[in-house]
Amino acid sequence: MSITPLQLRAKENLHIVFWLFKDFCWLMLYKPLGMVMVLPTVFLAFYLSWKSRHLRSELFHNLAVTSWILGNSIWMAGEFFFEDGTRPLASIFFYAGIGFVLYFYLTEWLRNSAGQNGSEAQ
Repeated sequence: MSITPLQLRAKENLHIVFWLFKDFCWLMLYKPLGMVMVLPTVFLAFYLSWKSRHLRSELFHNLAVTSWILGNSIWMAGEFFFEDGTRPLASIFFYAGIGFVLYFYLTEWLRNSAGQNGSEAQ
């Protein structure tokens, strides 16, 4: 079953709503609801990454978002239940998200540079 770009965009928008609601629960210290909101937020992040796997740009950006949300959720759980002791673990996911984006843009830059250099040699 294939998904149209419009259907994918609707799921991305829903994902943002879940993410905002999760973070609102974090801000308001609604611990049980905040933790429950992790599930649909993370699920949709993985779903969007999987569905975008055929488009390199979308895939790497969605992997960055997925990593970021995992780190964000771990950090929230740490503040709720572990005296803010999960930041080192959460930071791994934040670094991974930044790594996905940096890797994508670096490889794009290298591809474009190689393409421009190749056309000048002809």
